[in-house]
Amino acid sequence: MKSISFFVFIFCMFVSCSQSPDPVKIYAWTGANPENANELFTQLKSRGVTGVCCRDNSDNAEVARIAHAHGLEYHVWTRALCDGSFGDSTLYAVNRNGQSAYSKPAFVGYYKFLCPQKEEVFQYLNERYAAIADIPDVDFIHLDYIRFPDVILARGLWDKYGLVMDEEYAPADYCYCDQCVAAFKTASGIDVKSLEDPSKSEEWKQFRYNQITTLVNRLAANIHAKGKKISAAVFPGPTLAKKLVRQEWHKWDLDAVFPMNYNDFYLEGADWLEGICREETAAVNGKIPVYSGLFICPDWKHKAEHLDPEHHGLLPSEMEEAIHGSLRSGASGICLFTPGRMSEEHWQALDAAVKSIK
Repeated sequence: MKSISFFVFIFCMFVSCSQSPDPVKIYAWTGANPENANELFTQLKSRGVTGVCCRDNSDNAEVARIAHAHGLEYHVWTRALCDGSFGDSTLYAVNRNGQSAYSKPAFVGYYKFLCPQKEEVFQYLNERYAAIADIPDVDFIHLDYIRFPDVILARGLWDKYGLVMDEEYAPADYCYCDQCVAAFKTASGIDVKSLEDPSKSEEWKQFRYNQITTLVNRLAANIHAKGKKISAAVFPGPTLAKKLVRQEWHKWDLDAVFPMNYNDFYLEGADWLEGICREETAAVNGKIPVYSGLFICPDWKHKAEHLDPEHHGLLPSEMEEAIHGSLRSGASGICLFTPGRMSEEHWQALDAAVKSIK
């Protein structure tokens, strides 16, 4: 009789343990250098952060080593196609008006996007990422700005730039360089410059989705060959990502994806994250983890006084809904933009939200 009772006890313990939820992974987009990394990573680790996406710089090796010493997963956060460092302006994307993103960028001065069709661009990124992948303590190469410029801005940004972007307008519609036009004609038989309204061509849209997908998957193959992983910060969706920035990211050979689910940019509340995360997790169909990117309000007590949506974001009172909604929809965790915007009230709300997950 005792042996039967013992067996039942062990069985119940096994069932209980097997049903325990996996720990919520918490990441942070941040910057670090050897001088501040120890203090920063100590603080983040104490807050429950499990990994960092740190801006690419010459100190990657040392910062990655320090991150590993603190038990943090390390992603090198790179601005892939948004790079104004080239002297050769012919490598940049060209809009429908024939203007180069190098000399006349859309919206803001740093929007100097390289053309994903150019082999020189692939070689540049491939060499850059190969060097990062050779760093022992780097776990992931993290791609940001792996897209075209926003052909349609998020609704919350229209007033900031004095624009109404209810369709694809020529100044922000890329890329119409000679090489892209020729490659599209070869693939489809269509001369895009002969179309009355190229923005209505589904073939032309798909061609540009494919340009980004091909570039990412070529890079991913080489990163994987070096024994490292690849992740990316992407626009929400992917339906919205396709519409706004030509990202069909569910077709990319990633090891993790970080959708930037910044609800305020879309004039949505924190409850919006549950629905958008459901779409995102369904799109990858369990193949890779989804980490829901949260945009934090840095001056939350005065949010209503700030007109610029860059100063908006989640209030401490919205953290639980944003986190629980993301996780209910299948996200494996969250990523904070950024820990520097987190107040003590935000951290307390995050901790309570994580601890209350059933």
